[in-house]
Amino acid sequence: MNESLKILSGSAHPTLAQSIAKNLNIELCAAELTTFPDGETFVQIHENIRGGDVFIVQPTCPPTNQNLMELLIMVDAVRRASASRITAVLPFFGYARQDRKDRPRVPITAKLVANLLVAAGVNRVLTVDLHAGQIQGFFDIPVDHLYAAPVLMKTIREREINDLVVVSPDVGGIKMTHAFAKALGAPMAIVAKNRVSAEEVEAHSVIGDVAGKNVLLVDDLTETAGTLTAAADLLLKHGAKKIYAGVSHAVLGDKGRERIAKSPIVELLSTNSTPQATGEKVTSLDIAPLLAQAIERIHGNESVTSLFDTRG
Repeated sequence: MNESLKILSGSAHPTLAQSIAKNLNIELCAAELTTFPDGETFVQIHENIRGGDVFIVQPTCPPTNQNLMELLIMVDAVRRASASRITAVLPFFGYARQDRKDRPRVPITAKLVANLLVAAGVNRVLTVDLHAGQIQGFFDIPVDHLYAAPVLMKTIREREINDLVVVSPDVGGIKMTHAFAKALGAPMAIVAKNRVSAEEVEAHSVIGDVAGKNVLLVDDLTETAGTLTAAADLLLKHGAKKIYAGVSHAVLGDKGRERIAKSPIVELLSTNSTPQATGEKVTSLDIAPLLAQAIERIHGNESVTSLFDTRG
């Protein structure tokens, strides 16, 4: 491995960063991250990175604002240490749901975050399953957008689930559901929902046949698990047998974990893109090998396209 490759970890998910470095057979770059009593963040790099190809691993998951600000400060420290290229590795991109003006006088915060990263000195972004793919266009720098589908599908195939139907928990996830259904050779169905509030969802109808079938609910993100559990309850009423769920990012809080535990969902498969992907019935799948391969290829100026392969 080229000695100019450096992996730097923020405090958001050091376990994932350590696993990425291990997959690359290198050590994490030595750095000090400190929070002063007044809440300010201080960063110091403890080794020479001049001319280095630096990858900073920092999902902007909860506490989102703290982790984002820490990332920006780390980027500034690396830039002032004369790194040749800085890549922000965002396994989870916070604020991605604020990608458009859907009401009067609201911000497009995803674009603001993109601007902040570029202004801080980021040269490239590596991320996984953006909530809205068009966010790539918010950046005026290269964005490598990976998909968690190969990791999730590998485990789903290992479960050897018979009579499987892949279900989208809302109409917005049809494209992702179709990709899973096609790769798994299974039919698909859709649950129509109505969002009552940020934490409450009503699922009111099912489009497709799930009676007597095992079901896989797929989504890119779950936080309070309202959408998933409402869909699972409705699918059970429509005659579904075992209900599984697969999501790219499980940013679960206490409420989300409690809902999953009490729901008809047998198992929730998710990646470890955030440290919040834990709890009863939650299986966390390691995406460090995927990110490590992408980092190795970016460092070597190679294509990352083959990492999108979802065939078994």
